Amino acid sequence: MASPSRYLIGIDLGTTNSAVAYVDTVDAADPAGSSGIHIFNVAQLTGPGEVRAEPLLPSFLYFPTADELESGAVNLPWEEQPFSIAGVMARDQGALVPGRQVSSAKSWLCQGAVDRTADILPREAEPPEPMVSPVEASARYLAHLRNAWNYAMAADDDVDPQRLFENQDIVLTVPASFDEEARELTVDAARQAGLQNLTLLEEPLAAFYAWVAVHQHALSEQLRDGDLVLICDIGGGTSDFSLVRAHVNGSNVEFERTAIGEHLLLGGENLDLALARRVEHKLDAKLSLRQRHALRVACSAAKERLLGDKAIDNLPINILGGGRSVVGQMLSSELSRDEVVELLTDGFLPLTARDDMPARTRAAGLREIGLPYASDPAITKHLAAFLRHAAVAIGAGKKSPLPGNSVMPMARPDAILFNGGFCIPAIARERIAEATAQWFGAGDDWRPKILRNQVMSSAVAIGAAYYGRVRRGAGLRVKAGSARTYYIGMRSEHGIKAVCVLPSGTNEG
Repeated sequence: MASPSRYLIGIDLGTTNSAVAYVDTVDAADPAGSSGIHIFNVAQLTGPGEVRAEPLLPSFLYFPTADELESGAVNLPWEEQPFSIAGVMARDQGALVPGRQVSSAKSWLCQGAVDRTADILPREAEPPEPMVSPVEASARYLAHLRNAWNYAMAADDDVDPQRLFENQDIVLTVPASFDEEARELTVDAARQAGLQNLTLLEEPLAAFYAWVAVHQHALSEQLRDGDLVLICDIGGGTSDFSLVRAHVNGSNVEFERTAIGEHLLLGGENLDLALARRVEHKLDAKLSLRQRHALRVACSAAKERLLGDKAIDNLPINILGGGRSVVGQMLSSELSRDEVVELLTDGFLPLTARDDMPARTRAAGLREIGLPYASDPAITKHLAAFLRHAAVAIGAGKKSPLPGNSVMPMARPDAILFNGGFCIPAIARERIAEATAQWFGAGDDWRPKILRNQVMSSAVAIGAAYYGRVRRGAGLRVKAGSARTYYIGMRSEHGIKAVCVLPSGTNEG
């Protein structure tokens, strides 16, 4: 039997950014923080010929041109003249040449309407430009993480196999709403990247494990017996909702997941698209595909700065024109903080009634990059629908109706743990908490308790690494069970019958 690996690695393979965290089971004398979990800084190209290690790897691929390859501008420490590069330069350089950039590969992994093993990305590419499948793109991100780790951690002349990335126990996260096929394709991508000792973990649970890792010695002070924790995980491409119940007995705390949301392809990318449409309207010009792509990237960067720094009121938005004269054809506009906040709160996080469910008519602009995004951009409506369905699933209806109100019951969360890039701005978290309080407040001052991971951008990777340690017998496990019920079709003389082989809620093992 092989000996346990030295490192326990957690990977967040994100739509917009990917991250790696790890536990060193040998050298624990100087742990990074009380949880003993380290963030791995990923070496990547940040500009032509410039390699720097960053805590996040932007989930973008860029296919270099022949001139870029010949000049050595895209050489990596572990590979010269690579077929593709990933990371900061891939994101920034690809924004100028959308036909050579892959983005949102993770969102494509769960689209059953397309062949996810076929070379369909970039969607803007035209032969003979290179193309890859969503599975291969995901494998290339993972291969970059593997190569960056081995370059930093196992690049000695006498390589110790115990330090190689591919020889570690790895926990790879996926959206809770991924179906079995999307999960299997994620595993296929990992196998292509040479990763064998692999365990999948749902992203909302990973975010919760990251919070547990920090508060594991004071959990009974944070939560009461019976409390429901809503994990609100809104990233670049997906929104995931889960409910976890706390069981507190003195200083002993146990957790059990009680509800999980449906697949929701809705997140920060949609806000970027909406902002780009608004700026395009102000430009009053017909933009090419390349210009729209560049505009969306520029609006995304401006959004992050405007929401992250209240001292900034406006930012310029500039994109190259369609003519040969670069300076003369520059198209310029601006984006204000008020515009971003208005679109965020009114369009994506409106304060709605508890019985206001998502609309079925698809909003304009949501399919601009080819993905079948959620029909209604109002995330708060989708959250209300989740809490309604959860009430039925867990019998929480007695706790939620307002006095004298006969509307459908909703499961009331006692606390909310926020995660994902969409929730990093304080205004997004405050708006979701306000909407939840409005549904259940009954006129008093009740509000859910707010839980927060200190580093949201890396929390899923941190939680995955912590779960790796849980699997070794240390730490606190969440009783997750199966999120779905599984059946086998059996043919008989009376037709086909469905036989349940794994009921929803069945625990691991």
